Amino acid sequence: MNTEKVTARRLTAEEVSELGLQDDIFVSAGMDGLPLDCYAPAFLTEPGKNSEGGSFAARTVFGEEIHILPDNAEEPGIWVADKAGEEIEVLQSAGILLNLALFVPGGNKESLESLYSAARDAFGAGIVQRWSEETVAVPDVKVDLFEEPARGRKNTNGQNRDRRALDIYPTRVRFLEPSEGWKFIIEPHKEIVDDTPTI
Repeated sequence: MNTEKVTARRLTAEEVSELGLQDDIFVSAGMDGLPLDCYAPAFLTEPGKNSEGGSFAARTVFGEEIHILPDNAEEPGIWVADKAGEEIEVLQSAGILLNLALFVPGGNKESLESLYSAARDAFGAGIVQRWSEETVAVPDVKVDLFEEPARGRKNTNGQNRDRRALDIYPTRVRFLEPSEGWKFIIEPHKEIVDDTPTI
């Protein structure tokens, strides 16, 4: 684990209620039920004054969302940097996890192995790991991806459509999410023809 010592002080529930979404705080770094005896940089998911019952929700920089009762002595609490405080161990980001979907034209086992070898050469043999692998034959075609309101009115002739991405391979659509309240519409790709008259 990569940690650093930070001077901070523990906040009371009353002090936390005065914090906003931009305030940097430290909360327990435990994740997925794994207890860690250190803290992680975080921020409140809603202004402290909006919290109810003395329980505050925070999200760490690692994407973990936790609920905390700051005044509960049995919990790690919420901390803020303060030179007059005490030293705590703060977990640092040591890297980035990439979930990759690779489209390999004419892909075969040899080409996938050479991709893997090149990644290991670039980042180190102990860094690049294949956690799961799904090899699927996909047609080498492109589609156009649109968004439109999930509850759109009929006969609007697509006026509300928002072109989200161009020339996208169908398999990539699985890894995208539509905007809230919108749904994806996938159509065969059509080349854009500029028929503007020229002189």
